[in-house]
Amino acid sequence: MRYTTTPSPLGEVLLGFDDAALLGLWFRGQKDEPTVGEGWVRDGAHPVGVDAAARVARYFDGVEEPFDLPIRLRGTPFQVAVWEALRAIPRGETIAYAELARHVGTPAAVRAVGAAVGRNPVSIFVPCHRVVGSDGALTGYAGGLPRKTYLLRLEGALGVDGRVRRRTSDGAQAPLSFEPRA
Repeated sequence: MRYTTTPSPLGEVLLGFDDAALLGLWFRGQKDEPTVGEGWVRDGAHPVGVDAAARVARYFDGVEEPFDLPIRLRGTPFQVAVWEALRAIPRGETIAYAELARHVGTPAAVRAVGAAVGRNPVSIFVPCHRVVGSDGALTGYAGGLPRKTYLLRLEGALGVDGRVRRRTSDGAQAPLSFEPRA
């Protein structure tokens, strides 16, 4: 695997990629961060790594753009289904774990969905930070709750009071919901 690192307001970010796609984006020190070792080649000039690092910088600058760079998700079919569902959650919105479980067709598998969310290899671009508890509580994040809080606040999904904002298109309060992007 090729890799590079890039700075962020939340600490250094490790980007793993091959010649065609981003394979991973991890905050250094997060749970399940892979160990860079044999078989990893530092390549700060490769177009995939350069593009991913630039998009990370723009994200933290508050630039809203589609995460349309090539991403290759590697996991079990169930994990990949959960991760693909995460990609459909719009910026500034959240979904509860139970709602996500229903969306992927496994309403009784909330814990399994939570485990898959926690093993997401591509933070930010596969926005697992947008998943919250059924009551709107910020629960679990491999990068740590302070990072999750920062990301949700950056995206406008979290108020200064630390509570999840639940918005509808007209700006009114609404229950947590998930609508796939058109």
